[in-house]
Amino acid sequence: MMRLTGLILAACLTASCATNPDSEDGESLPYGTAHRDVSMRHPAPTPRSRQPDERPPEKEIAPNAARQAPPAPAAFASLPGWDEARLYPGVMALRKSCTVFREGAADAPISSVAPWAGSTMDWLPACAALEVVEDEISARTVMQTLFRPVEIDAPDGKSRFTGYFEPVYEARTTPEPPFTEPVPAYPQDLERERGVGIFQRLPDGTRRPYPDRKAITEAGVEPLAYAHPADVFFLQIQGSGKLVFPDGTTMKAVYAAHNGQRFGSTANWLLNRGWISRGEASMQGIRAWMDRATPEQVRQAMNANPRYIFFTLEAPEEGETGPKGAMGVPLTPLGSVAIDREHNPMGVPMFIQTTAPGLGGDWSGMLVAQDTGGAVNGPVRGDIYFGTGKEAGERAGTMNAPGRLWVLLPRAVADRIPGIDAYADLGRNPPAP
Repeated sequence: MMRLTGLILAACLTASCATNPDSEDGESLPYGTAHRDVSMRHPAPTPRSRQPDERPPEKEIAPNAARQAPPAPAAFASLPGWDEARLYPGVMALRKSCTVFREGAADAPISSVAPWAGSTMDWLPACAALEVVEDEISARTVMQTLFRPVEIDAPDGKSRFTGYFEPVYEARTTPEPPFTEPVPAYPQDLERERGVGIFQRLPDGTRRPYPDRKAITEAGVEPLAYAHPADVFFLQIQGSGKLVFPDGTTMKAVYAAHNGQRFGSTANWLLNRGWISRGEASMQGIRAWMDRATPEQVRQAMNANPRYIFFTLEAPEEGETGPKGAMGVPLTPLGSVAIDREHNPMGVPMFIQTTAPGLGGDWSGMLVAQDTGGAVNGPVRGDIYFGTGKEAGERAGTMNAPGRLWVLLPRAVADRIPGIDAYADLGRNPPAP
C-alpha cells in the first residue's frame, strides 16, 4: 500500500494533478461460430513468411477530418454504476496502451482528431502508477486519484454499442466438403494509398478500385487454408480468429487488409427480403438460416456485404489474451473496445454504460479503446470485445443497444478542458445549470 501511495503521489506531482482524490470509492452485427469435432487427417500449415508491408486499418482517418468539440467534464460520483463496476480488466488493458504511448515522442499528441486528449508526456506519469495495481481496490484508487471523466456527446443524439469476439473454426489444408471456402491470403495486386483509397494493380500497370466480394470470389484467391463457407464469412466479419486443424494445431487468422468497399449488413438484406425474422437477426439466427438455405441463397446473402477481408496466418503466442487490435496490442476480454478514431482517441480508458443479455442486463464498465472497425461509426459508438470461442460469441451476439460513453483523462489533461473548474470537487455531482 505504501508503494501504491508513493507512486500515486509521484504521478500527481509530475502531472500537476489535483491533490484531493474523489472520495467516492449496428450497425455492426457480430456473427457466431459453429464448433465441430476435429478428425485426424491433414497437418496444419506453417505461418506464411510473406506479410503485407503495412497493416491497413479498417477505417482511415481523412486528412481533413473535422476535429471533435471538447467533451463535457463530469464527476465520478455521477457515472452510472461506477461504484460497482469492475475496473481491473480495463487497467490491465490500459497497461498495454501505455507500452505504445512510451514508444512515441514525448510531445506527440495522443490523437490528431481529439487534441483535448493531450500528449504522450501527459499520460506517462499515470502509466507508471498503473504498474502497482494488483486488484479492484488498487485499480479504483489509482483511477479516481489520477484521472477525471469527461463525457462524449453525439451531435445527432445517436449511440450504439455492439459486441465482437475471436471465433474458433475448424479448417483444412486442402478443400474437402464441407471445408471448401478458401481463407484468403493478402493479395499481391492490392495497393493502398493513404487518404485516397485501396486499389487493384492490373497486369498492364494501371489500377482501379479493388473489386467487391462477388467479383473477388468469382475470380479466386490465394488460399491460406479452407473452412466452411459460412465460417469464412463470419471470420471476415469479426476480422480475426483461430483455425483448428485435424492434427490439433491452432493457427491465428490475422487481419491483413480489406478491399476498400463499404460494409453492408447481411442481416438487413435478409430482413428486407423476408428470409429471416427480426428475432433471427443475430449471429445465431443468421448462422441457422445459412445452414438451412441453399448454397446459392447463402452466396447471395454474403455478397450483400461487398467488403472482403484478407488474412495472414500466425502461430499463437504463449499466454496471449486475444488477437491484436488496430493499436497493435492484444485485446483484453471485457477490457478492450473498438471505437471510431475519427472521433475519439485510441488507447485511452473509457467508461461505458449500456445493456445486453450477454452482460447480465444493465451494465457499466471501464474499457480501453484499442481497436476500430469499418462499421464502428460515430462518437458514442463502441464494439465491446468479449473474448475467444463459442461462449464469448454467444454473449457478444446479444449486444446491440444504446448507451453513454465517458473518456477518463489524466487530471492534468482534463484541467485544460473549458468548464472543468466547475467540477473540481469530483466527489459531488455537477451543479445544476
